[in-house]
Amino acid sequence: MAYWLAALHDVGKAACAWQERLAAVAQTGRPVGVDHKALGTRVAFDRGLGGFAGAIFGHHGGLIDAPRLREAFRLRLDEVPANAASAERRLAGLLPDLPDRLDHFVPEEWRLDPMVGEMALRLCYSALVDADSLDTSAHFQGLSGPRVRPDVDFARLYKTFEQRRRSELAGRGCTPISGLRDQVYADCLAAAEQDRGVFRLGAPTGAGKTLASGGFALRHAEKHGLRRVVVAVPFLTITEQNASVYRRLLDEGGAEPAVLEHHSQADFDDPRAGRWARLAAENWDAPVVVTTFVRLFESLYARKPSTMRRVHRLANSVIVLDEVQALPHAMLAPILDGLRLLVRHFGATVLLSSATQPEFWALDEFKDVPCVDLVRDAPRLVSDLRRVRYEWQLDPRPLLASIADQAASERAALVVVNTTADAKAVYERWRDGELGGVAWHLSTRMCPDHRRRVLEQVRRRLLHGEPVLLVATQLIEAGVDVDFPVVFRAMAPADSLLQAAGRANREGRMTGAGRVVVFAAEDGGQPPTYKTLVGCTERQFGPGKADPDDLEALGRYYRNVYDLLNLADGQHVGQRIQQARRRWEFETVAEGPMDASTRRRDRKVAFRMIDDEGIAVVTPQAAETPELRRDLERTVEGLRQAPVPDLVELRRLQAYTTSLHPSTLRRSGVMALMRPVFGDEVRRGVLVEWVGDYDAATGIDLDPHLEQFVI
Repeated sequence: MAYWLAALHDVGKAACAWQERLAAVAQTGRPVGVDHKALGTRVAFDRGLGGFAGAIFGHHGGLIDAPRLREAFRLRLDEVPANAASAERRLAGLLPDLPDRLDHFVPEEWRLDPMVGEMALRLCYSALVDADSLDTSAHFQGLSGPRVRPDVDFARLYKTFEQRRRSELAGRGCTPISGLRDQVYADCLAAAEQDRGVFRLGAPTGAGKTLASGGFALRHAEKHGLRRVVVAVPFLTITEQNASVYRRLLDEGGAEPAVLEHHSQADFDDPRAGRWARLAAENWDAPVVVTTFVRLFESLYARKPSTMRRVHRLANSVIVLDEVQALPHAMLAPILDGLRLLVRHFGATVLLSSATQPEFWALDEFKDVPCVDLVRDAPRLVSDLRRVRYEWQLDPRPLLASIADQAASERAALVVVNTTADAKAVYERWRDGELGGVAWHLSTRMCPDHRRRVLEQVRRRLLHGEPVLLVATQLIEAGVDVDFPVVFRAMAPADSLLQAAGRANREGRMTGAGRVVVFAAEDGGQPPTYKTLVGCTERQFGPGKADPDDLEALGRYYRNVYDLLNLADGQHVGQRIQQARRRWEFETVAEGPMDASTRRRDRKVAFRMIDDEGIAVVTPQAAETPELRRDLERTVEGLRQAPVPDLVELRRLQAYTTSLHPSTLRRSGVMALMRPVFGDEVRRGVLVEWVGDYDAATGIDLDPHLEQFVI
């Protein structure tokens, strides 16, 4: 299939008009401007490839909805029929082995099941556009052929990983839970010997899942001759953390790196990244890729060639989904179905890793999918690793000030709340009480570099036993390695409660249990999406009920959530995306269905991992030094004045750019404190500069003093 799509994709260039136009523009850099895709599409379509011919038609502009493919390529051919005729006369000479019929190249299962065929087309399209890009690049560089990295020797890579892991653990010394982590690791390696399929690593926070899943993936790839390991996580903080671990254990000085970190804030123009990282990011041509859920699944269900070049790398790979409970509920149907197809038909293995394993097998998309649990006795492991006791302050409901005061009475405590406003309120209570010297704040109102500096200070103080108070939003929970004796957690979905508990007595060094205080603040807020989830949590957990680490209660919680969210309903967004996939409507999946009245696509019914596209705000005020701030301000102004943005300069700003919820635009006076970097309008999806106050502790101040703007 891929061979004939590639062979036919450019046959339209044999047209006399195309060749003449090429000669005319060859020295100018201008496009040829003569269609060359329609003829190959028609030949493939008419000779039996049907909708698979859409890969040829979309190899520059993107996949289109298959039901309109025939009309689209015929309209193009009818525009200048002589062009197609002149190219077709040369077809036999160009492709002497081209059969009259190509339908026998379509595997039977691709024809019988539209979902299998749809995924197959995505993978074939990805391979086609990647090969086309590599071939073009090689031509312009004067190379004899495209640069493709040879398959890695996973036996050598696994051996390096194992040796360095042992050495690193030996240097850390023994902790009370070291033996349990070793057992989890051993269980994972034993399971790696099994056949490809879906695996589940359900182990409590602190059980060493990062190293265990890495060991499993490398050993499994070696055992089955797989081609790469793709590790995807929900948040940038975990991406950077995991990539750092894997680089430390796998990369060798002087050799081509084994680990590619690919996400929105990985700087491929950094001289230390090198040309390899920039090129590998385009198509994931690396043995180990560490990326985000957003990058992985929005690539899989995209339609544009630049985004989909990497998708074919998922075939014959180990796909590790870390903190899998963070997958968005609304997109579970297409996500799980895509994973099922990659495993069943395209040689992949999927590992689902989480301390709070969701009940995916309660959903239709996973009902008949066999699964292997890596940990042999999960309930016993949970019991052996239980390092905390839960306390509940739900009735009467305390005030945030009371929670702040309770935390302040501890030598070290973490408070996790549900909104940035609540985090600021708790911190200011401490600051007003003259605790600023031992108190810190973390939220998305702070840019990534600011958050990094705070975490470094907090970890250092914890390591040396110094007093430390930290208030944070949910960003602290999944995968961020901190160890407090006491954690206060605002009432939240059950998986969030358990994740927060993983920050208490993480290493098990306390003589007694750590404390986790779950509270429902009278004056606290929560995201609108929490209402149903918190209701399900309160039905299962609390005083006189189960604790959040009760696996049976957690399973009931997830099943209750799926039922109440109507994930199986035909009108649910996930099911509507599935229906579009069955019809091979690639534009509809990626951009939403066409609205008949407005003739615009409805993005609310498109595949999107993040529901609300935020406002990207760059904050030079967050720089660590005045000199750096001035440098960042010059960079921002340079981008604003440049006719074409300099990507190197733009990426320099990523560590100082955060995202604000679109609702902030509705707050009085806030828009006046945002200045567009590109364009002349403050709106979703654009980069703006924050020109208002930036608190050295809490970040962007969204409460402008309006009197400052009155003349």
